[in-house]
Amino acid sequence: MAYERQSDAARAAGARSGTAVRTGRGAAARSAAPATLTIGDLAEEFGVTLRALRFYEAKGLLHPQRRGTTRLYTEDDRTRLATILRGKELGFTLREIAAMVDGEEIGEPGGQPSLALSPAQVEEQIAHLENQKAEIERALVALRNYGKPKTSA
Repeated sequence: MAYERQSDAARAAGARSGTAVRTGRGAAARSAAPATLTIGDLAEEFGVTLRALRFYEAKGLLHPQRRGTTRLYTEDDRTRLATILRGKELGFTLREIAAMVDGEEIGEPGGQPSLALSPAQVEEQIAHLENQKAEIERALVALRNYGKPKTSA
């Protein structure tokens, strides 16, 4: 999962400096975390770009505190980002994710992020992704056969 990955470079940098690099897993990592995270800290932890975090903010999905020009993210923002990335991983659009995370609380701070998905939404998303998969398979076949001479039977 993208939000649980940590780059080898970040892991190595943390090992060289003698500091632990948080991976987004476990209460122990969170309890040692500062009360707020900078945009760089959050981006590194979740393996996303600064631009992606600013994009989510512009779309109203994240609401960091501001101290001058510095964006400061709370544990709630961290949990919300994990939920947003989980929704993306499941193939939902940002509009759908926003509706899900804004519709009700996304979990307790420090708890596992979750999307409010009904069984019907899960089935609908599975059907949607299966249709996309079939379309991709057809496009791949067409591309693989592109330019090849047609054989007659």
